[in-house]
Amino acid sequence: MTTIMVTTMIVLLLLGFPMMIPLVTAAAVGFYLMFNGFGQMDTLIQQMMAGIRPASLIAVPMFILAADIMTRGQSANRLIDMVMAFIGHIKGGLAVSTAASCTLFGAVSGSTQATVVAVGSPLRPKMLKAGYSDSFTLALIINSSDIAFLIPPSIGMIIYGVISGTSIAELFIAGIGPGILILLMFSVYCMSYSFIKDVPTEAKASWRERFTAVRQALWPLGFPVIIVGGIYGGIFSPTEAAAACVLYAVILEFVVFRSLKLPDIYAIAKSTGLITAVVFILVAVGNGFSWIISFAHIPQQILAAVGIQEAGPIGVMIAICVAFFVACMFVDPIVVILVLTPIFAPAVASTGLDPVLVGILITLQVAIGSATPPFGCDIFTAIAIFKRPYFDVIKGTPPFVFMLILAAALLIMFPQIALFLRDLAFAD
Repeated sequence: MTTIMVTTMIVLLLLGFPMMIPLVTAAAVGFYLMFNGFGQMDTLIQQMMAGIRPASLIAVPMFILAADIMTRGQSANRLIDMVMAFIGHIKGGLAVSTAASCTLFGAVSGSTQATVVAVGSPLRPKMLKAGYSDSFTLALIINSSDIAFLIPPSIGMIIYGVISGTSIAELFIAGIGPGILILLMFSVYCMSYSFIKDVPTEAKASWRERFTAVRQALWPLGFPVIIVGGIYGGIFSPTEAAAACVLYAVILEFVVFRSLKLPDIYAIAKSTGLITAVVFILVAVGNGFSWIISFAHIPQQILAAVGIQEAGPIGVMIAICVAFFVACMFVDPIVVILVLTPIFAPAVASTGLDPVLVGILITLQVAIGSATPPFGCDIFTAIAIFKRPYFDVIKGTPPFVFMLILAAALLIMFPQIALFLRDLAFAD
């Protein structure tokens, strides 16, 4: 049964079908084999609907909507200007500013694709003019944008939290440490690259210009305050924080900055609706697929066959990292989380691993895979936005992928990188 389901998925993927078709077809095939027909097909449909029933998922379209409003408005540019005013003049400052801007915008949007567009579009021309190679620039943008997977809010964390029953608030707080670690690693690499290539520095901003940049960025900086401060302070749940972000984004871009007008609402709502529809269809289909494989005890069979449950906590974490990393190189990250999380759930439970730590590791692997050839989703976002050939986009990615893998290794060896803030924020 397992072989038939996997073969069905692979064949349909190779034929070019959208990801939801191989998933639902494989689930239907498994259902037919398990129940000797489709007589109780309504059970599978109920499981699919149950996948999108959790109230926590309401946060997903809200964060997407808030990110869309900010991307079309002025928030991204104001954050970029603030970062540039303080570190743009140091060696490699423009590259470091790009990485820092991606991190900051990730902290207000939670979307890697939105970050590629919002930060990459204005900064890529500046980096090319300053003397950075296009391959380095593109690799920096797509890999720095993936920090948005770790810095709250993170749509990947919301999906994992719903599937695994893990606290989304704890996941959000735990992602901050690894996100900052990766930003520091990228910054060191950017400065080293700039020294080696002797890239000219930008003009140093005056303190008056810095003060102006900070003043203009104060409003956009309210987003992480709402999300992290609201959740940490017990004011909001993650879903309520998402709703507050939408309201804040509307007030900011329509009233305070006046960068958007009422006619823009239609385009924003349409874009958000399309993205949300795709995400929720994948979640529903993925939940049906996960129910089939769990009902058939396929995860236990797979784990027993490869001996992961006997490998201990370290072995399980390494296996999770490898499986999610490889899978996200070929398949949409949300689908990978939906399919693989239930498979590894028995091993996580039997070894006593902290589900929050596992969630951060999974989110990090999703981030790595999303920017890794051959089919990382952010690669194709960059191709579409910057109109560059595939091989130009991926040429500079190896050093960044190495740093991300190193971050994953450090997280396995030193779990407190992720858990310190979680334990501090949610101490009894």
